[in-house]
Amino acid sequence: MNFDLSDTRQMLSDTLRRFLADKYDTGLRNALVEDPRGYSEEIWASFAELGVIGALFSEDAGGFGGEGGDLAVVFEELGRAGVVEPLLDTAVLAGSLIADLGNDSQRALIEEVIAGSAHLALAHGEPEARYDLSCVTTTATTDGGQIRLNGRKGVVMNAEAADYLIVSAREAGGSYDAEGISLFVVPAEAPGLHLMGYGLAAGGRAAEVTLENVTLPETVRLGASGAALPALEAAQARAIVAQMAETLGAMHTACEMTQDYLMTRKQFGKPLGTFQALQHRVAEMLIEMEQARSAVINAAGHLTSDDRDKQISAAKALMGQVGRRIAEESIQMHGGIAMTQEYELAHIAKRIVLADHRFGDADTHLERFIQLAVA
Repeated sequence: MNFDLSDTRQMLSDTLRRFLADKYDTGLRNALVEDPRGYSEEIWASFAELGVIGALFSEDAGGFGGEGGDLAVVFEELGRAGVVEPLLDTAVLAGSLIADLGNDSQRALIEEVIAGSAHLALAHGEPEARYDLSCVTTTATTDGGQIRLNGRKGVVMNAEAADYLIVSAREAGGSYDAEGISLFVVPAEAPGLHLMGYGLAAGGRAAEVTLENVTLPETVRLGASGAALPALEAAQARAIVAQMAETLGAMHTACEMTQDYLMTRKQFGKPLGTFQALQHRVAEMLIEMEQARSAVINAAGHLTSDDRDKQISAAKALMGQVGRRIAEESIQMHGGIAMTQEYELAHIAKRIVLADHRFGDADTHLERFIQLAVA
C-alpha cells in the first residue's frame, strides 16, 4: 500500500507548514490564551484564504477535500505548531453535521465557514453524560410551529465566538435512548441562550451553555426529528481522526525539541544526547510515535467503512497511551525548563495529555474496542 501523500495533499501540507512557521510562535499563542476571543482573527482569515478550511469539506459541500486523509494532513500541521484556532469545532464537528443533515438554506452556512466569515459550535455534551453520545436530557417541545429548548450543555468549545450553535435536544424517549435526539441550528443571539465562558488549559475557550425557553421556528431543526444520533457519531469519528492527527503533530514537535535540547545541554563537558541511556529513551519515543502514525493513517482510511467505530477506538486508545508517555519523557529529559509558560514544550505537552480526555479517554476506547471486537 502506498502511504505517500497525493500532490494536492503534499502541497497543502507544505503551504500550511511554511505559513505556521512564519506566523505562529509561542508569544502569539500565549497572547491568544489571554485573549477573550481565544483565537486570532488574522490567522483565521489566512486559513480561509489559503484554502485550509475548504480542505475539510467535500466538493458536494463546497470544499475540495473532506476525506480522512485531508483531515489528517491539515491537523497534523496544526498540531506541530500548537495552533489553538477552533478549526475542529467549527469545520469538523458542527460543519460536518450541517453538510450531512442540512437543507439548502442551512448548508449555505458552510460557504460562510469556508470563507472564514462564520464560526460554529456543537453544543451536545452534558454534565452527566461523560462520553456517552446518546445521553441527552435537554428537551425540545413543539408548540404551534415553534420549538422550545430547555437544558444545559457543558464544555462547549468555541461557543462564545460562534455565530450559530448546533444544539442537541431530546424530542422523544428516555435520557439514554438512541432514538429521539434531534439537532437544531440556534443563532447565538437567541433570547434565553446564556453562556458562561472560560479559558482552557491547552488554549482556546469553551462555555457552559444554558437554554431557558429558547423559542425558535421549526425550520431550525437540522435533519429529521429524533434521528440525529448516527450523524453525531459520524461527526465525532471525523473529529477524533482530526484530533489524533493534531496530537501526532504535537508528538513530533515534542520529540524534535527533546532531541535538539539533548544535543545542546551539556553535562561533564558532553552533550546529554551522547549518553547512551538517553539515546535509548529517545529511540523508544520515535518508535512509539511511528506506531501512532500508523494508527492515525488506519483510522483515517476507515472513516467511511463498516468497521469505522472499532478502528477509531483502537487508534484512540493507543494515542492516549503513547501520547502520555511521549509528553512525560519529553518533560523529564528537559527538566524544569519544560514547565515554564514561555517555553514551547510546556504548551505542546499539555495539548498531548489533555487530548486524551476529549471524545473518550484511552480506557473508554479500549473498553469500547473490546465490546465491538467480540460483538
